[in-house]
Amino acid sequence: MKTLPLALALAFACGAAGVGKAGAAPATPIAIQPPAIAYHLRSLPNGLKVYSLVDHSTTSVAVQVWYGVGAKNDPPGRSGMAHLCEHLMFKGSRDMPPEYIDRLTDDVGGENDASTDDDDTEYDETAPANYLQRLLWAEAERMASLDVAPADFAAERKVVEQELRQSVMADPYRALFEIEVPLASFTHALYRQSVIGKLGDLEQATPAELRAFHALYYRPDNASLVVVGDFDQRQLDDWVDKYFGVIARPRTAIPRDGDEEPVRTAHRIVDSYAPDAPLPALVLTYAGPPAASRDAAALNVLDAVLTHGKTSRLNIDLAAKRGIANHAFSEVDLWQHAGLIEVGVTLQDGVSMARGEAALRAELARVRAGDVTEAEVRAAKNQLVAGLLRDRETIDGVANAIGEASILEGDAGHVNSDARALSMVTAQDIRRVAQTYLVDARRVTIRYHAAASPGSSAPGDSVAAIARPASGSAHDAIAVASAPSAIPTAPPDAGPAVARVVPTIRERTLPNGLEVIVARTGRQPIATAALSFRGGSALDPPGKAGLAYVTAVLASRGRDVHEEIQRSRRIAGLGDALATETDYDSTGFRLTGLAATLPDGLAVLAGIVQHPQVGAAELADLRRQLVSDSKGPDVDDDALSDAAVNQLVFGDGPYGHLANGSPRPSARITAADVARQGASAYRPDNAVLVVTGGVDPDAVFAQAKQAFGAWPRSLAAPRASPAAGAARPGRVVAIDVPGLEEATVTVAARSIARSAPSYYAAELANALLGGGESSRLSMEIRVRRGLTYDASSQLDEYRTVGLFTASVQTENASAPEVAALMLSQLEALADKAPSADELAARKADLIGDYYRSAATANGMADLLIEDSLYGVDVGELGRYADRVQAVSASDVQAAAARLADPTGLDVVIVGDAARFRAELKARFEQAAVIRADGVQSALALAR
Repeated sequence: MKTLPLALALAFACGAAGVGKAGAAPATPIAIQPPAIAYHLRSLPNGLKVYSLVDHSTTSVAVQVWYGVGAKNDPPGRSGMAHLCEHLMFKGSRDMPPEYIDRLTDDVGGENDASTDDDDTEYDETAPANYLQRLLWAEAERMASLDVAPADFAAERKVVEQELRQSVMADPYRALFEIEVPLASFTHALYRQSVIGKLGDLEQATPAELRAFHALYYRPDNASLVVVGDFDQRQLDDWVDKYFGVIARPRTAIPRDGDEEPVRTAHRIVDSYAPDAPLPALVLTYAGPPAASRDAAALNVLDAVLTHGKTSRLNIDLAAKRGIANHAFSEVDLWQHAGLIEVGVTLQDGVSMARGEAALRAELARVRAGDVTEAEVRAAKNQLVAGLLRDRETIDGVANAIGEASILEGDAGHVNSDARALSMVTAQDIRRVAQTYLVDARRVTIRYHAAASPGSSAPGDSVAAIARPASGSAHDAIAVASAPSAIPTAPPDAGPAVARVVPTIRERTLPNGLEVIVARTGRQPIATAALSFRGGSALDPPGKAGLAYVTAVLASRGRDVHEEIQRSRRIAGLGDALATETDYDSTGFRLTGLAATLPDGLAVLAGIVQHPQVGAAELADLRRQLVSDSKGPDVDDDALSDAAVNQLVFGDGPYGHLANGSPRPSARITAADVARQGASAYRPDNAVLVVTGGVDPDAVFAQAKQAFGAWPRSLAAPRASPAAGAARPGRVVAIDVPGLEEATVTVAARSIARSAPSYYAAELANALLGGGESSRLSMEIRVRRGLTYDASSQLDEYRTVGLFTASVQTENASAPEVAALMLSQLEALADKAPSADELAARKADLIGDYYRSAATANGMADLLIEDSLYGVDVGELGRYADRVQAVSASDVQAAAARLADPTGLDVVIVGDAARFRAELKARFEQAAVIRADGVQSALALAR
C-alpha cells in the first residue's frame, strides 16, 4: 500500500529540516550533486522495458517489477482491486505455490516486498546475487500465469480487510489523508478513491474479477523490470530473453486511465467528523501539476520550507509562537495526470476552525508575496538532497528511484534530471510556484472535526460509489490468456555463492576517554554521527521516570527558546537532522546529513553535551508541550499496551516504565535534577562516538579530536548498572478502551541480557517465532487464518535483563483466539526442535537482515553503538554469520523453552472488551479486565 502523508508525527520529528524566516543565520552554501545513476535501458519486442545497473561493490542483487496500474484503475464498485491484486500476486502461479516468493528470498538471506499507489504497483526482491536467475523466473511466472485458489483468495482478502481496519480505520488521521482528503479534493474518479479500498467493495470481489484485472494490466507492455547489483550484463540479457521475452504482448489494448480532472474554479468547504480524533484538523488543498512537471522540484522545496522540521515557517509561527497549532504539516503529491498540494494543522484545544484557517491562509499569502529568502531555500535543498542520498544508499533504493521515474514520470531519465533541477531552485522559483498553484480563491478547505457528526458519519462513511469512465465496465469480460509454454516450469538452480564483503571498522580512544568508531559505508556523500552515553532511563531515580529522556531533549534545545531556534536553524542549514535517543541503558544524540558538513555537525554535538544548561522555564515549557502532544495525532494505543507490558513484566523496578516516562515524564522532575543528570551522564570517558557513511576515517578522527578533544574527563566513578528486580508471576490482563477499532494482543516475558551465552540461540528462537513473513506466527495467524495484517515478535536485550514480546493487531472479537494461538505457537517451539531446513532458512534470514542493516549509514551506526555499549568489540561484524551458524536446533529449543515458561508469561489485550469479554473468560478463566480511562490506569496494574 502507498506511503501516506503522515503518520502525522513523522513530518514533525525532532530533527530540523527547513529554517525560519529572514534574519536567520544563513544556511551554509553547499554544492552537493547526487552521483548520477548510469542505468542501461533495453526494450523487448513485447514492450517490456528493462533497466539494469551493474554494481560489483555489493554481493547482492535487487530485482523490481513496476506495473503501470494503481488505484486509479480500480473497476467501478471495486475500490482496492489494484491493492488486492498486489497481495494475491504472492499466492501462486502456474508453477509456484503460495508464499513461494518468500522461500526464494527470506530463506536465503534476502527480502521481498510490494506496494500499490495511485499510478503504479511494484514488486521488489533483494537477495544474494547467485539467486538472480531464480528471481527473474519467479517474476516472469507471476506476470504471465497468476493462479490463485479460491481458499487462498478468501484468506488474503481477509488480510487486506484487516490491513484496512488496522492501518486506516483505527487511525483517524490516517483516515483523513487516505480517504477524506482525496475525496474532497477531486471531483473525478481518477485520484479520488482510496488505494486500499472500501470494506464493502473488498468483500464482494471475486477470483474471476481479479484474474480479469490481472490480464488487463499485468503485461510486458505495461511494465518496467529493474535490476541493480552484482551481475554480468550479457548473462542478464540472456535470462531476461529466456523468461520475459517469451511472454506475448496481449492483443487487447490497455484501458485508458479516464478523463482528466477539471480545473478548479471556486473555493469549496468540506466538513468531516471523527469522534475518535484527539484534536480537530484543518487541511487546505490546491491542485498541483503532474509528476513530470518542471515545477516539481520547486514545489518540493516549497513543501520543505513550509513544514519540514522544528524551525519551519508554519511550525514556528503557528505552533511555537502563536499556539494555534499542535502540529503543522504539508505534502506535495504529484501523479501521472495530476497533483495535489496539502497544507494543514492540527489545532490546539479551544482554537476555532475560522481562526486556524485565517492564520494558515495568511502564512501562505506571505509566501506568495515573496517572503522567502535564499538562505531558507538553500537549507531546504540541503535537507532534500540529504534525504535523496539516503534513499539511494542501497541497491534496492537505486532500483526504486529508477522504477518510480519510469512509471510515474514516464521517463527513467528523470532519476538524474530531477536531482539536478532540485539544486537549481531559487527563492524566486518558490514565489512563482506559490503564486501559480496556491491560488487562494481555488482552495478546498477540509474541516476535520474531533466530534461526532450531526449525521453520525465517521471517516470513510462519505466514500460513496464513484462514477468511473465507461472503459472500466469491460474488466469482467476480458479472457485470461494462459502462460506461454516456453517459460520453464521449474525454478533454475542457484549459482555459486559469492563471499560477503564486510566493511572495515576503525576505532581510537581520545586522551579524555572518548571512544571513536568509524566505518565507511557505501558511496553516497552522507554521514551519520551518533554520540551515545552508557546509562539511560533504567537509572532514573524512583518517582522520577523519564529524567534521562527529559535531560536529553532539553540539552538538545539549549538554554532558552532563542538558542533552540538558532541551533535548529544551524542544523537545518547544514542539511542535517538531529534526534535524541534514550533507551534503558543509554542516552545520546544523532545527526544525519551531508558528509561535507560533518565537521560543523560534530561541533554542534560537542556544544550540546559539554555545556548542557536548562532552567525551570524551559522544563515547564517541555511539560506543557508533552501534555499537548499526548493529545496529538502521533499518539496511539501502542503506548498504552507498551506501558502495561513493562509494568507487568518488571513491576516498579528500573525497567518497569517506558524509556521516555510514558505517557509523560514524572511531574516531580526539577531543573536541578536535569542539571545533575547532565553533569553525571554526559562525560567523554562514558561515551562512544560512531561516525558512518561516505566518510574518510582519518579525516573523521581528526575532526572528532578537534570537536571533543578539550572536553575534560570526569573524576567521578560511573554509575553501576541497575538490578532488574525480582521476577513476577505471569498474568492475563485486558485493558478496556470502549470504541477502539482494533485490539492489540501482546505476549511478554523477561528475557536474557545481551551478554548471555544463549544470545544467538534466543535470537534464532525469536526469528522462528515471529521474525518476518515466513515466521510461525505470521504463517499461522496471517496466512492461514487472515486474522491480522502483521504478526511479529522481538527480543530487546539490555545490560542485566531482556524483554521478549510478541504482538498482533486484530479485530476485537478475535483477540482471545489470537492470544491462544500465540501461546500455542510459542509452546510448540519449546516442545520440539525445529527441522534442519527451517533452522537453516531462519539462519539465512537473520544473517541477511543483519548485513543489510550494515549497508546503510544509520543501520551500521545502530549495530556499532549497541556492540560498544554492551561490551562487544567491533569484530562482531565479521563474526556474526559464523556465530549464528554455530547454533544448533537443540540450542534454539532450549532458548524457546525459557521464553515459553508459563509461570512468567504475561498476556495483555488492549481493545474494546465488550466485544471479547465472554470469549476471554472462556479461554483464560483468571483474566482481569480493567477499564482504561488513560494510560495512567494501565500503569497501576502491577502496583
